[in-house]
Amino acid sequence: MTRLKLTLILLCFMTMIQASNPFFEKYSTPHGTVPFNLIKTEHYAPAIHEGIRRQNAEIDAIINNPAAPTFENTIVPYEKSGELLHRVTTVFGNLLSAETSDELQELAREIMPLMSEHENNISLNEKLFARIKAAYELTDKNKLTPEQSKLLEDIYTGFVRNGANLQGDAKEKYRKLCKELSLLTLQFSENVLKETNDYQLVLTNKSQLSGLPESAVDAAAETAQEKGVKGWVFTLHAPSYSPFMTYADNRDLRRELYMAYNTKCTHDNASNNLEIVKKIANVRMEIAQLLGYDNFAEYNLKERMAQNSDAVYKLLNQLLEAYTPTAQKEYAEVQALARNEEGEGFNLMPWDWSYYSQKLKDRKFSINDEMLRPYFELSKVKEGVFGLASKLYGITFKKNPGIPVYHKDVEAYEVFDKDGTYLAVLYTDFHPRAGKRSGAWMTSYKGQWTDEKSGENSRPHVSIVMNFTKPTQNKPALLTFDEVETFLHEFGHSLHEIFANSTYESLSGTNVYWDFVELPSQFMENFAWEWDVVKGLAKHVETGESIPESLFEKMLAAKNFQSGMTCVRQVEFALFDMLLHTSFNPDTDDVQDLLQDVRRKVAVSFPPNYNRFPQSFSHIFAGGYAAGYYSYKWAEVLSADAFSAFEEAGVLNPETGARFRREILGRGSSRDAMENFIAFRGRRPEIDALLRHSGMTVN
Repeated sequence: MTRLKLTLILLCFMTMIQASNPFFEKYSTPHGTVPFNLIKTEHYAPAIHEGIRRQNAEIDAIINNPAAPTFENTIVPYEKSGELLHRVTTVFGNLLSAETSDELQELAREIMPLMSEHENNISLNEKLFARIKAAYELTDKNKLTPEQSKLLEDIYTGFVRNGANLQGDAKEKYRKLCKELSLLTLQFSENVLKETNDYQLVLTNKSQLSGLPESAVDAAAETAQEKGVKGWVFTLHAPSYSPFMTYADNRDLRRELYMAYNTKCTHDNASNNLEIVKKIANVRMEIAQLLGYDNFAEYNLKERMAQNSDAVYKLLNQLLEAYTPTAQKEYAEVQALARNEEGEGFNLMPWDWSYYSQKLKDRKFSINDEMLRPYFELSKVKEGVFGLASKLYGITFKKNPGIPVYHKDVEAYEVFDKDGTYLAVLYTDFHPRAGKRSGAWMTSYKGQWTDEKSGENSRPHVSIVMNFTKPTQNKPALLTFDEVETFLHEFGHSLHEIFANSTYESLSGTNVYWDFVELPSQFMENFAWEWDVVKGLAKHVETGESIPESLFEKMLAAKNFQSGMTCVRQVEFALFDMLLHTSFNPDTDDVQDLLQDVRRKVAVSFPPNYNRFPQSFSHIFAGGYAAGYYSYKWAEVLSADAFSAFEEAGVLNPETGARFRREILGRGSSRDAMENFIAFRGRRPEIDALLRHSGMTVN
């Protein structure tokens, strides 16, 4: 067989493979949405390999361009490279979190190192970096738009931060470390998901259900039925775990469930994350030091609003000073109630905290989650949240069953602007299942950008993913108020994407500093405490009547119940994260010892030693919050201050909404984060609003 014939056969074979792979075709779906119904596991690998090949060809074209490097012939084509690869890996990565399987996880173990190698091949490409550096140094920045200047700065800085200046053995070491880190974080996530899914507390005696509300009992019965087990099954997923810890009278069972939850990935089995945690911390430190930084926190904070650890510690210490006295009083109050009921010798343990806290809350405010649940039926809450966005920004949502989804629980909506123009697609995915990791998050399947030649504004496809209380055979999904706040939080992230209005995708939507990205999400949570909003989304599941204002007043009275404890706990996590990524030495130090040191400094209550939450702390070991968990509190200051502008003008004021959309939500990172905030608020952020919202005294 001649070489020509062999080549033709191979080309025909590749063409056949590509023809049957939906990733290789232009999506013929509404708005070019992902054809989930056509995608199979075997489609990912060929598409990723082809995506790598195409991006390599695009990079070669940039390098081999004989013209002198410019913004237009180097920076712009680099920004636009890798379209197919990005499209495939976005779907793959998102489903790995939202609808995974053994096959997908096995494939991930192959794909992650491959992607790490490909990304390093680009970031460490000396010829490519030479052109980018030349474009960066030779371009007259005065002739660029502010957004073009930001893109130029970000791309050049990104290469430097990803090892472009490394030489010889250092480059190879960097490659090795990046590959190792990608596998470690993947293994960490897999272990947490497995341990969460594997555990079940099976109860067969009805007396063991004492204290539990009907909703929790019904859900446990349905879970048992799904698993083919007699009785009632409780799991480590939040909608099951939280009610049990809050209401179950059986202390021994609360302790059993608490232990299961707080010892995930600590057992002597293949899912133990202790060594993985240490390795992750070590690899991050090695990468940072290889790039010329003292530690990983210093490296990470260079691309954050905080800029350095001093600013982070300053904020955390401010919060501790403000909230600790209140937290101590809150703890003493719960301890006193427990001893009053159980005897002076009663020692309040962590598995007692939610239980007696709820009793205290009932006594002080005559309110609990179960009183509120009938008013927060999921479909009505969703209508109310969508309606809130309509009032603030004029946008509308229309369900489109013609848009493919990746699971029967998922719904797809078209989002339209106030003038009727198409804005975005929004997917909603509300309930837990075996293939979904715990928690709640926003993600996207397609970003936003503007074609500079045609002027076409390519709109985003956004997804919000939660793990809310599931409906039962007898009742629809009835949410806790915490779940309502979570909905608003993730919806805030989605609005950041939906309103994106940048030229370049890498500067669009939620592609902002990590300690700024939580501003829009935490900002939306504030509306859960506004009567004009709540009465619109809180409708009784049976009568359809709005929540009584008297009940809402009780909610307001209880709003800051244990706000001190909540804040101190968050500071504890943030301090642990910072210390782990600044001074921790995995060769000589112990993770648990570090955690205990932090607890001794800041904690009001002390969990038992077997509580090794770092081994399932996905935020910092697999979720992007490494040396960044402080971001929640940092952004909380920003969001409270931003919301105070709405309080001043009227919380549903559309003019203020339009300004917030224009200066914050629509800007992405096309402008510096602090500039975005100042443009909206007229000044730098202040902590006063947060303290006021939390019931703390403002000095």
